[in-house]
Amino acid sequence: MTPSTAPQPADPSLLAEMTGAGLDVATDARSLEAARADKSGQRATGRPMALVRAHSVADVQQCLRIAHARGLPVVPRGAGTGLAGGAMGGAGRLVLDLAGLDRILEIDAADGIAVVEAGVLNGDLNDALAPLGLWYAPDPASRAICSIGGNIATNAGGLLCAKYGVTREAVLGLSIVLADGTLLRTGRRTVKGVAGYDLTALFTGSEGTLGVIVEATVRVRPLPPGAPVTVAAAFPDVEAAASACSAVTAARLAPSILELMGADAFSRVADFLGPDALAGTPAADVAPGESFVVAQCDGRGAAEEAAGVLAAFASHGGRVELTEDAATGERLLAIRRAFHGALEARGSVLIEDVSVPRSALPAMFRAIEAISARTGIPIPTIAHAGDGNLHPNFVVEGDEPDDAVWSAADELFRAALALGGTLTGEHGVGVLKRRWLADELGPEQVEWQRRIKSLFDPSGILNPDVMFEPGMS
Repeated sequence: MTPSTAPQPADPSLLAEMTGAGLDVATDARSLEAARADKSGQRATGRPMALVRAHSVADVQQCLRIAHARGLPVVPRGAGTGLAGGAMGGAGRLVLDLAGLDRILEIDAADGIAVVEAGVLNGDLNDALAPLGLWYAPDPASRAICSIGGNIATNAGGLLCAKYGVTREAVLGLSIVLADGTLLRTGRRTVKGVAGYDLTALFTGSEGTLGVIVEATVRVRPLPPGAPVTVAAAFPDVEAAASACSAVTAARLAPSILELMGADAFSRVADFLGPDALAGTPAADVAPGESFVVAQCDGRGAAEEAAGVLAAFASHGGRVELTEDAATGERLLAIRRAFHGALEARGSVLIEDVSVPRSALPAMFRAIEAISARTGIPIPTIAHAGDGNLHPNFVVEGDEPDDAVWSAADELFRAALALGGTLTGEHGVGVLKRRWLADELGPEQVEWQRRIKSLFDPSGILNPDVMFEPGMS
């Protein structure tokens, strides 16, 4: 279903029906304009016809019943921090805003679970868990502003995946509103459970195309004992840094965080933050042209593991420092977390998201450097090096990357696939990568995934054209 791209004001009868049903509906230009974009650097064509702010599960059901009856496309949206264009409301769409579903419904310390609504922010859940000695591990490097429902919809990753897993590993059960307003509950509260098909896993990462996630039962963990130990290193070039990170994982060391910043990426962050932000940390001594890696080890045995990481870095030419000071460690991680903001300060950002086997990390960095050199396009790159997930970035003028940028991105994707990797490790397909989906999955699997979409959403109203090319969903 592909509506016209021209602005389409909401039918007065639709507005009357929705407001009469008690829904909080916005049609002002500011609200609709904000709903056109996420953090992908993209913007939908045209404005949505209306934005519905849900404050309860019943609101979500009511909105979808009305949309289903009228055949209106619905774009579910949470905090708007997605990086693949999966929650952008364009012309002819209704945007269903879930940020108001922000209640922590239950924390069960004995069973190690929390029940939360979709709009709860990762950071807010951890603030509530900390006094109980617990935490929620998924951290997509934007924990202060991203919502758990959106993390689940994209199966978000982040800084801690190598040791603690992606979002899917923390999700035990879901409540989902289907396209016709039916409320479906999946999963369990138990540690183990294999009854029937795993619909919880199916909806995790489905990007709002199968149903709208409204509630989640998630696994929480005891806070790691003791203080973390942080290891930072500067390397003469990015390939040496990548090889050092591959050596860490090959040695079966499991730091909770292992982040690599290429020279261009680090330079941009350093310029953005200024020298005061780096002063007193190992980052202050990184020379122009050097790449930077920060690792953090936590829990029992952190010091011993950090010593192993330090040795691996040093053996690959790293200039290494170790600190047991928690504040210094947090400052180093804050440098890494500032990367997206540093690029946004220079223009619109197209953040790519390829993953390769960890042993292929040096080869993928080598491919990125070759593409950049050949095209003349800067590609500042960072990586969750512990799991082989790279983020090559492009800073562009205007709302849309030009053909040269997309051509370079195409080369990146094909290089990752050739190395046995994937188009997206954590951001999702959204609208940015749908044209390449069949290159990775093959036409047969895409067809079966399209059939699954049709089963749950036969009228095709949920996030149409996300994940699949127009006309396929």
